[in-house]
Amino acid sequence: MKKKLLFRDYLTIGSMLFGLFFGAGNLIFPVHLGQEAGANITAANLGLLATGVGLPFLGVIAMGVSQSSGVFELSSRVNKPYAYIFTILLYLVIGPFFALPRLATTSYEIGIAPHVPSGQQGLVLAIFSVLFFVTAWWFSRKPSKILDYVGKFLNPIFLVLLAILLILAFVNPLGGVASAPVHPDYYSGAFSGGFIEGYNTLDALASLAFGILIIEAIKNRGIKEPSTIAVDTIKSGTISIVLMGIIYSLLSYMGTMSLGEFPVSENGGVALAQISQYYLGTYGSIVLALIVIVACLKTGIGLITSFSETFSGLFPKYKYLFFATLVSAMACLFANVGLTKIIELATPVLMFLYPLAMTLIILAIIGRLFNNDRRVYQITTLFTLIASIIDGLNAAPPAVSQTGIAQTFIQLGEQYFPLFSIGMGWVLPALVGFIISLVWYAITRHKHA
Repeated sequence: MKKKLLFRDYLTIGSMLFGLFFGAGNLIFPVHLGQEAGANITAANLGLLATGVGLPFLGVIAMGVSQSSGVFELSSRVNKPYAYIFTILLYLVIGPFFALPRLATTSYEIGIAPHVPSGQQGLVLAIFSVLFFVTAWWFSRKPSKILDYVGKFLNPIFLVLLAILLILAFVNPLGGVASAPVHPDYYSGAFSGGFIEGYNTLDALASLAFGILIIEAIKNRGIKEPSTIAVDTIKSGTISIVLMGIIYSLLSYMGTMSLGEFPVSENGGVALAQISQYYLGTYGSIVLALIVIVACLKTGIGLITSFSETFSGLFPKYKYLFFATLVSAMACLFANVGLTKIIELATPVLMFLYPLAMTLIILAIIGRLFNNDRRVYQITTLFTLIASIIDGLNAAPPAVSQTGIAQTFIQLGEQYFPLFSIGMGWVLPALVGFIISLVWYAITRHKHA
């Protein structure tokens, strides 16, 4: 008899995926968006949902439709050398070189730092980051248990804690939405403002990275048929994405309503602290610290696990636990030493990778149109690669971006690539490459018919 998942299995796996996605950045970003958009929050929030939720969902769909076991197998549709480079870069940037250390520092800065004397910040951060990554490593030791740890335990705790704050905010709102002041950037084009900001969350990269975890979770439930795994991946992903959309919307409207009591804050973390303090007094800081630390911890577990699963597959000479320990130690180090510089260097790499990830996702989804012909993947990727290099140079530190060669390429991007100024200059080149390769495929297929 063919094994099937029950509805509660979809809920648990969807909860796990939501928990992996929803880190501190996802928590504080919509609150700040709500404060800036003010009365125009509805349009801004729709823009946020289009990219902040829509793009990650496309990533989940791509992993399901392609029936790939992970990023490496999916990117191998271009070629193997490209797959190695793309996969390693992707996991290094969203792992030990950027996202993982940022999880520790963000949870520390929002939840712990306000209660620590300025002279002791460095020492306490070091102690906190060691405790944070030891805990994340401990939960990550057995990848088969991540469904239980995140989906059944940490994510429900996070949602309950967050629900306390959201219920208080909507039952006793700080102010109205219609009368909320609007930041100049959101006077006109509120939708496009939210759209661009949602694009910059970079969760589409995470959807590829976490794909291996959701597929393994389904396989551990006894599902072995590739087509069934594909359908179950999309169903579970749908639950996760719907939950993300709801939480994003509630947080953004809460941010807007907070303008009735507070001015626009420097960032969403400050706004959350003010809101928590208003409703819960001295307990507010404790609740917020727990919300943020749990949010970061569950995402950290997901990143460590997906990194280690992938690298132990790429380099089978080394075991899973070796990579889990290595990535945890590296992230702990970077959280304390030169994180600002790491972020500065990681941003251009992210801008380089993101277009390549998006084209890979889209090609995987529509692959049946061209029978997943390798030439279409290769030519589209080549055209996108040219634009993504220019995007990366544009986002690089001044020591790189201000050089003569870099400026020449950047000026070409500004002149010939629409949307280049908002980091989406890759769209037209990718489309041109896709059309050229699709025409080539159609002509050669006809000749061989």
